[in-house]
Amino acid sequence: MNRTILLAGATSAAGLAVARALIEAGATAIATGRSAERLAPLADAGARVEVADATSLTDMTELAERVGAVDGVVSLVGGWRGGGGLAGQSDEDFDALLPALQAVRATSRAFDASIRASDAGRFAIVSSTVVNKPLAGGANYATVKAAAETWARAVAQGYAKAARDAGTDLHAASVIFRVEGALDVDSLARAVIALWDADAADLNGRVVDLAPAVRPA
Repeated sequence: MNRTILLAGATSAAGLAVARALIEAGATAIATGRSAERLAPLADAGARVEVADATSLTDMTELAERVGAVDGVVSLVGGWRGGGGLAGQSDEDFDALLPALQAVRATSRAFDASIRASDAGRFAIVSSTVVNKPLAGGANYATVKAAAETWARAVAQGYAKAARDAGTDLHAASVIFRVEGALDVDSLARAVIALWDADAADLNGRVVDLAPAVRPA
């Protein structure tokens, strides 16, 4: 797998699992995070690490210029805040969840040209089934995830339009990974690798359901 993949906001367990899977498959993994200390395990795993804020368009644009060509971007900024019914959906919690959406916006914009220039460009986000069945106690979370999915679908339309206007085959795809409950990081890693096993036309705008983490008995 001779590809270069950027993992934006990769300092979580998911980021480490995906980076390891990519490296094992022969890809170059570039991992970003705001803390050099938290990026250390990714560097130890063999990833190229870059201290940069995935929610900042300025940081991501500078990073795109610095790293050059990439074949994919996976936005991994996440987090959960919720509970307490509708009355418990505080502004503070909403603000704490917004970086997940901001990262999707910043990374897709900064790396748009690079992904479309690849012969197999991929952009992917991680979402949740809560977008289809939101609860009052998770309204903030569901709203941010739904907005991120809407943005990712707009990215997909942009890829399709660019190819159509240029009179070329579609080579770029925007994909939504959706999980119910807790994320199984190994399932995510396998799904990321599989993005380069399918044609862009079959992937673009698609929602891919991931297996949830298995809870201990």
